[in-house]
Amino acid sequence: MFKLKKGDQVIILSGRDKGKQGEVIKSIPKSDRIIVQGVNLVQKHTGPTQTSAGGIIKKELSIHISNVAMIDPKEKVASRVGIRNLEDGTKVRYSKLSGEVID
Repeated sequence: MFKLKKGDQVIILSGRDKGKQGEVIKSIPKSDRIIVQGVNLVQKHTGPTQTSAGGIIKKELSIHISNVAMIDPKEKVASRVGIRNLEDGTKVRYSKLSGEVID
């Protein structure tokens, strides 16, 4: 089970964007990477096409999940995520800092 999902608030732990916070736009479980809004921005030079004029655009690239931590919804600081089984047999994610269920 992938511990970070689309819509989660995360903080960057390492790299040039260390300390920035953002929302997960897309998760890529196959390669253990996520795309975070406003983080790891690069400039891409595109040529003109029939639908767009071309030029320089900024876009987010993926970042490895080991370089991010989820922001605890209760404490508002970085926390690890665990998986817990409930009494009815369903799996839920929880914050290891506060113990609060995330989903």
